[in-house]
Amino acid sequence: MIRVIVVGAAGRMGRCLVANIAGSRDMKLAGATERPESEFIGIDAGSVAGTQPLGVKISADFSALLGQADAVIDFSTGEVVRNAALAAAKGLSVVIGTTALTTDDKTALKKLADNGAKVVQASNYSVGVNLLIYLTKLASKMLSDDFDIEIIEAHHNRKKDAPSGTAVTLAETIAKVKDWDYTRDVRHGRQGQVGARTKHEIGMHAVRGGDIVGDHTVLFAAEGERVELTHKASSRDTFARGALLAVRFLAEVKAGLYDMQDILGLK
Repeated sequence: MIRVIVVGAAGRMGRCLVANIAGSRDMKLAGATERPESEFIGIDAGSVAGTQPLGVKISADFSALLGQADAVIDFSTGEVVRNAALAAAKGLSVVIGTTALTTDDKTALKKLADNGAKVVQASNYSVGVNLLIYLTKLASKMLSDDFDIEIIEAHHNRKKDAPSGTAVTLAETIAKVKDWDYTRDVRHGRQGQVGARTKHEIGMHAVRGGDIVGDHTVLFAAEGERVELTHKASSRDTFARGALLAVRFLAEVKAGLYDMQDILGLK
């Protein structure tokens, strides 16, 4: 039985993770954390997630839980790198789904992995989205620069970062295949007299509204034809199931920094 701590257990994604762990046959919830000011501190994580009580109260003390767990799942917007370092120091595997990581954050996670930690960091844990990333890579290789490329993503009205981490990953994938530069060649929306579209350009557009879980489309458009690759998520369970796949994967591999493409054998 793999013992798992969920960071940010009272959030939308955290509740979904707790519920999926509770429903799994090979995992158990070993700990659940929230910010110190959270109204859910001291309440059973299962009750907050809408399942039966699990005998695990939500705590603000992450460090105190590490001795009773094998892995940590962190989709929070808090101290992600600090939490990962504390967990790795105790020999725990770490699964990170936070999308608003900086370059320095990613560098720090890579350093942890180089020093013996087991880490999965991905912008999206959906199996379907990772297939979308793979297909985008193939299309970018096959289609010439005659095809203009646009990325459109849509999420709920409470999402704080834009563009989404998945949209960024899609653009980075395209830029790498095309030998373009993400910073230089991505255009975030268009307004005013911006001039004709260039060939080395990836349009990036973020939509926010209602309760949209997550939609992503990569559009390749040329004269007379276009190819559209689209994934639409209707439930956060798809992300939770992918995160649990990541936990199982880390239990079987050596130290390193992995992503969902590694887990699904798409590299």
